[in-house]
Amino acid sequence: MREINVAEITAAIAALCMEANTDLGCDVENALRQALLREELPLARSVLQRLLENAAIARQEKMAICQDTGMAVVFADLGQDLHLTGGDFVTAVNEGVRIGYREGYLRKSVAHPLSRKNTGDNTPAVIHLRLVPGEQLSLTVAPKGFGSENMGTLSMLTPAAGIAGVRQVVLDTVRKAGGNPCPPLAVGVGIGGTMEQVTLLAKRALLREIGVFHPEAEIAHLEQELLCAINQLGIGPLGFGGKTTALQVAVEWAPTHIAGLPVAVNLNCHVARHRTRIL
Repeated sequence: MREINVAEITAAIAALCMEANTDLGCDVENALRQALLREELPLARSVLQRLLENAAIARQEKMAICQDTGMAVVFADLGQDLHLTGGDFVTAVNEGVRIGYREGYLRKSVAHPLSRKNTGDNTPAVIHLRLVPGEQLSLTVAPKGFGSENMGTLSMLTPAAGIAGVRQVVLDTVRKAGGNPCPPLAVGVGIGGTMEQVTLLAKRALLREIGVFHPEAEIAHLEQELLCAINQLGIGPLGFGGKTTALQVAVEWAPTHIAGLPVAVNLNCHVARHRTRIL
């Protein structure tokens, strides 16, 4: 059985927090450039150009792309043949978040939900841990700002609602959100499972690279259909109108109960951030 010291986890998480918040992914940047070629409305073109300039400055100066550097959401796939030494996993992850947000000069946004007292170091992280075959550990940090997180929805539909009901939920969510989540968006959609599972499916969908569709033809067709319909809403970059309300719709699904059809929608702003490292 392979062993790694949890100090490696802490170092990786710290680096991922800083990289994700300062270096916009090439897939997102390319999608913004493609959108700029399609847009005809001068204001929409101007916004897209400013977003690209902002991303370039953040990368060059190693400054946060957005003032909201989010809650640290960590997706971890732990190989069952990997043994962690030197401490426990959760403590190691939170120490990495603490270091990353301090050394990266990133805003600490985590607070008690009622007293609103800030924890001061952006911990605790939200950790989604899966046990998988093998002897590697995959770590993904996806900082989540709440301008977009607040616009997410969960709907427990009846089976009779069918695919038409799913489409309606997605379009209603984006239409109601308007410019609040800072479009152009990445739209994550979860279908099936249970109440808690479907929301996680929607968030995991946001980890998919922009421009990559689901491997199943039927789901990929739904994604393209929804993307087209969303971009016909006319919300546009930052809500100023135009053809580019979303850069991507990614759908993930899971089997569900015969009596239900859960649907969740999770939105990412134009700063669709995440970074992955394999240990």
